[in-house]
Amino acid sequence: MITAPIHSRRETSIWGLGTAATVLVGFFAILISDHRYFYLDDTESGAVGNWLALGRLMREGQLLPLVTTQWMAGNYPVEGQGGLWNPVQMIINVIAPSFDDLALYAALVKIGFAVVLALGVFRVALAYGARPMWAAVAGAAVPFSGFTLFFDQPSWVTSLIGMAWVIQAWASAVRYVRGDSGPIPVFAFLYLAISVGYVHAALMAGVVAGSVMIGEYLRARLLVPVMKLAAVSVAAAMCGAITFLPGVLTSGVTWRSGAQGTLNDNFLVAPWSESLSASLPTAVTSMESWATETTMAPVTYIAWFLVPVLAFVDWRRVPQTLREMSGPLILLGALLLFTAGPSEIGPIRWPARLLPFVACTLLVIVTVLVSRHGTFRGLRGRLIAASILVGVLFIRAMSSGPQLAGRHLLSALLVGLAGVLLIGATRKWGLRPTAVVLMVSVIPIALYQVNNYPKLLWQWKFPTSQSEARANFPDWTGTTLQLGDRGYTGRSRAEAAERWSAQVYGNFAKVLDLNYVSAYTPVGNEAFGDLLCMKFDGSTCDDAYRNTFRPDVYTGKTTADLMLVDRVVVQKAQYPMWRQMPVPAGWKWVDVPRPQSDQVAVLERTGGYVSTQSGTVSATVNADVEPTASSAVDESLRVTSQAGGSVIFARLAWPGYTATLNGEPLQTRGLGDTFLYVDVPPGTTDAELAIKFRPPGFKLGLASMGGGLVVLAGLVVLDARRRRAL
Repeated sequence: MITAPIHSRRETSIWGLGTAATVLVGFFAILISDHRYFYLDDTESGAVGNWLALGRLMREGQLLPLVTTQWMAGNYPVEGQGGLWNPVQMIINVIAPSFDDLALYAALVKIGFAVVLALGVFRVALAYGARPMWAAVAGAAVPFSGFTLFFDQPSWVTSLIGMAWVIQAWASAVRYVRGDSGPIPVFAFLYLAISVGYVHAALMAGVVAGSVMIGEYLRARLLVPVMKLAAVSVAAAMCGAITFLPGVLTSGVTWRSGAQGTLNDNFLVAPWSESLSASLPTAVTSMESWATETTMAPVTYIAWFLVPVLAFVDWRRVPQTLREMSGPLILLGALLLFTAGPSEIGPIRWPARLLPFVACTLLVIVTVLVSRHGTFRGLRGRLIAASILVGVLFIRAMSSGPQLAGRHLLSALLVGLAGVLLIGATRKWGLRPTAVVLMVSVIPIALYQVNNYPKLLWQWKFPTSQSEARANFPDWTGTTLQLGDRGYTGRSRAEAAERWSAQVYGNFAKVLDLNYVSAYTPVGNEAFGDLLCMKFDGSTCDDAYRNTFRPDVYTGKTTADLMLVDRVVVQKAQYPMWRQMPVPAGWKWVDVPRPQSDQVAVLERTGGYVSTQSGTVSATVNADVEPTASSAVDESLRVTSQAGGSVIFARLAWPGYTATLNGEPLQTRGLGDTFLYVDVPPGTTDAELAIKFRPPGFKLGLASMGGGLVVLAGLVVLDARRRRAL
């Protein structure tokens, strides 16, 4: 039996540093092999552009940004994932505009959070009794697990960030319940996880906290420490509520209303049988994703040693540990239930996103078991058992990817051979060299996987350099509406270079620091999306041109006029007969230089820009107005209407707008559920009309935050008294 000795702080620090170093070396090796690896799909098209835009706005002093000209994607409090209330994300945003190489900046951010995640796993494993060397093995392996390596690291950066904070919160929660730490660390990590704005991270913050509460009560049968953890968790949730309240209270006008209910189409659903792919580096998965019904990459892989090492656990002694491991076991059960489906529960979708948490929990459990109950007694029988486990892994890999039979066989043989060699080395030199080898082994496996399996997510191929992108793009100032479909653009690098010299999709306009109507949004505004049939990436349908210049019945103005658009860029691939399309009065086709003219035609107003006017009033009906002041969230004007009329603004009618006339409340409305307008009563003469935008739930969120801080303060006082009493 391998017993777990008491470890020193020095030993713990050395293994912790080794964990961080392994992660750094591994991911920088990937970065060197592929400079764009960390800059794909949602990171490229969404996240980094938001960092840039929010960073510029923060530098201008706008902390609750509403960008009215971005229409669907400009309501950042509703978008949620900008980290508007997350101090670490705010720092990332502020720094972003100063980085020219965006692929490098994304990589540095992700690698930094991979280290935070690894050290969090290390702390969790230590908290449950793993020896530092085994905790380090778990910490080094989790950031390189398959789903993280193929989805979170290349694309879903908010998922990676959220998980890093949740795992750190897990470790701090265990320490707090056991009296080894105060409430501030667990509060801070929980709040950071929630305020990232990623719903799965917020969900897991609650699930992890709940699992720790139940598990620690079963372990020690003490209610007071558990109640303290419940209180600090509630405090963090109260403070983080302001992140989600605007989105929840606005959801009725967005694509994410949850009206679709619960359904299962098996998309990004991971059946429990996928756990049999966890230790074969070549095994692909039957999980359906954007790739195909079989995702041809090892996304359910966790660590090559995870399953075979179970043969070297003294299972007769494991029941002694089960009560102490109640928390991780409860968490694992909840995760396996969730990841198995359904694929959508209201606005929460794609349960396989939690596979990295499954990997983390399994590695924590296994390394604790090996630390406490690892044994070589009855070695022959254990070698046979390990061989059977590797054989099962091979059979499962063959069922998902039989066309890769040669890879799977070689992989199974190498796993078996590596295991035998490590057993011999351990018996001769001890566990420490073995732990080091296990940690380092994650690096060549990760390099093999990322270089021999396809990228599963869309490669937009934005220019990685801000300055290069701007130098190759026309200086189209003012407010621009682009009509086109990304589906008509090519995927090759040469085609991408041409595309990004004239067209914008996703958040590319934010990279260019240009004012485009379209931007990446996972939330959307349903009415505006229907008006221009605009998709999440800014693509539009063939009817968009007609709808852009269709007069509104009430105002007589076209959609372009109501939006105060200065320029309309038309994709020639979508509108090959663009020269025969009717040109509205007040607009003209303008010359476009090559190579941009090969892709787009451009309409501009004959009378110059309208977006530069004072204020955002785009139309009036039976009313005269004179703007007096205007900002993104506030606007005031003098209005006169003897018979009663209306004032229409070039603002999307988001919930959260209020209006007053000479200080008296006035109802705000949406023209076609799209354009903000107010009705002015008859007899109005030179009255002050003021509109104001505050995200729905803003005051409630601030009050909740204040209440959460009061709860935290009380817990800090209680903890200080406890420490003085010791």
